[in-house]
Amino acid sequence: MDYYKLLEVERTADGKDIKKAYRKLALKYHPDRNKDNKEAEEKFKKISEAYAVLSDPEKRKQYDTYGSEGFQQRYSQEDIFRNVDLGDILKEFGINFGGGGGSFNVRGNQGGGSPFGSFFHQGGQGGGTPFQSFHQQRPTQTKGGDLSLELAITLLEVLNGAEKTISLGRPGGSSEKVSVKIPAGIDSGKKLRVSGKGSPSPTGGPAGDLFLLIKVLPHQTFIRDGDDLIIEHNLPFSQAALGTKIEVPTLEGKKLNVKIPAGTSPGAKLRLKGNGLPGGPHAPRGDLYVKITIDVPKKLSKAQKKLIEDLQEAGL
Repeated sequence: MDYYKLLEVERTADGKDIKKAYRKLALKYHPDRNKDNKEAEEKFKKISEAYAVLSDPEKRKQYDTYGSEGFQQRYSQEDIFRNVDLGDILKEFGINFGGGGGSFNVRGNQGGGSPFGSFFHQGGQGGGTPFQSFHQQRPTQTKGGDLSLELAITLLEVLNGAEKTISLGRPGGSSEKVSVKIPAGIDSGKKLRVSGKGSPSPTGGPAGDLFLLIKVLPHQTFIRDGDDLIIEHNLPFSQAALGTKIEVPTLEGKKLNVKIPAGTSPGAKLRLKGNGLPGGPHAPRGDLYVKITIDVPKKLSKAQKKLIEDLQEAGL
């Protein structure tokens, strides 16, 4: 879902432009002007969702960074509409719904079901509201419970993204296979949301959602640091002192030739730009750092010991 296209604004639009665009579309599609019009109702919901995201700086930043699919996996409808009151927003726009002075609040999903439930189904205080027909046509149904599972992925799957299939137990002993897209660059602790793949509703309503908690497995060669990768390379003292050239593997399997400058100290990091992990659809790729360690031999031959003693006498 492209929120910018829904509100008919450019990606560079500021808060004022977004607010102006939503007001125009809300006037056009709000249910008081489109009674019994399912298409207009769905359009109103979509533009309201788009406004709830793009009017919030943090949500907009996440949407711009991860794109529509990545954002939807990270944010549920409850998250999107949390602390959003459409009634107050529409009153601010001068949009008054006739018929009974009802309250049209959308503050997130407090007990399952659509966050628009009270907006379209709530009765007024005196004579009804223009939304009573929606309520009469749709008997109250509760949403099924959400499911939460841990999903382990490899660092290579973080690099390339992946599509994994998981099997979910269902009532009656049956099972369902669910395909899940893993966005490139995802980190441990992030949650992916798969809409409608939670527990079934006991009242015939929509199923709950499936939430997958990502766990990135350790890699035997690379250490992750955000979008960057670190690989350790052990050098003998002579090469660290005099300089050398080494070959460094990347996560995708390439080999890079790296020059080690003379006088390299233990713990020094050499940066290989753009050879780390993806940073999101609109973010640069991370870097690969080669961390230098110095090999101190535990045993020396007599010749080696004599050479080191000579170096010591020379002040090295």
